[in-house]
Amino acid sequence: MLTQQNILDALRSVHYPGYSRDVVSFGLVRNIAVNGGAVSVSFQLNGGNADIARQIKEAAEAVLRAVKGVEQLHVEVVAPAGAQAPAQAQTTLNQKSGVPGVRRIVAVASGKGGVGKSTVSVNLACALRQLGAAVGLLDCDIYGPSIPLMMGTREKPTVSAEEKLVPPSSHGVKLMSMGFLIDDNAPVIWRGPMIMKTIQQFIGDVEWGALDYLLVDLPPGTGDAQISLCQTVPLDGGVIVTTPQEASLGVVRKGIAMFEKVNVPILGIVENMSYYITPNGERVEIFGHGGGRAEAERRKIPFLGEIPIFVEIRLGGDAGVPVVVSDSQKPPAQAFMEIAKTLRTALG
Repeated sequence: MLTQQNILDALRSVHYPGYSRDVVSFGLVRNIAVNGGAVSVSFQLNGGNADIARQIKEAAEAVLRAVKGVEQLHVEVVAPAGAQAPAQAQTTLNQKSGVPGVRRIVAVASGKGGVGKSTVSVNLACALRQLGAAVGLLDCDIYGPSIPLMMGTREKPTVSAEEKLVPPSSHGVKLMSMGFLIDDNAPVIWRGPMIMKTIQQFIGDVEWGALDYLLVDLPPGTGDAQISLCQTVPLDGGVIVTTPQEASLGVVRKGIAMFEKVNVPILGIVENMSYYITPNGERVEIFGHGGGRAEAERRKIPFLGEIPIFVEIRLGGDAGVPVVVSDSQKPPAQAFMEIAKTLRTALG
């Protein structure tokens, strides 16, 4: 006798286009109905585009037609609004459903570690706040959360009457991080599905309230955390952080390709640690210079700006007072302020 479990097991062989993970483990299967030999399956996509919806629909139909006992089949893929599906795909489009109260969600990513992505995230969040916006910052680095240290708070979230986490605030920015939920030195030893579930909860089970911008600090790479975020919520764009040298840019290209595959617009590239000014005024390009701008021009995406190496930036992060907060008028802070203004204009 045909069961829902038979259908679910068969769908495990349908992979999300461009990735090795299947649509079941991604949590995309919304409903399965079985009535004798009649089977109806619906998928819910929170990212991607019309072509991805079409590919999933066709792959699912091909797999399920081969299941013994299936006589009638209906497959529906619900995709975000704005993904204009070809008529032959017969894909049902739904209104884009983001996080209640949040106007814009922007991911800050890098291909590799050590490029200062979290430093850029906290200073951009504080810079947008300085410009008058309501801002939240979500730390998606489950294994190595650094936002609590860099924003200067260890306050744990409270629980609302609706049983949602109420995020603590620091420097006027609402925050959520795994670092608020575990002891300082406790390691997080989790496999991919647990990370995916946690990120989904950070998005859906947190009472973010009314925000103009929610910045998401992603871990380096293109793994479970990044894919989970793209599948959980429609992103308004991604910011790529790199350093000038080719070793960093080579991996950054993979991050750009990841965003392109899941149809997330790239808002631009930030070149961090661009150069250093010595006390006697000499400019030293420790990691080379101009790689970020050149890559942006090559890929025809915006170049958001250069952030020089300033001791004040490092000191601010270690002290929990980002340089944009301690003195927004000094050159170390102005680099972030200018990028924040460019982002604000790009996002509307």
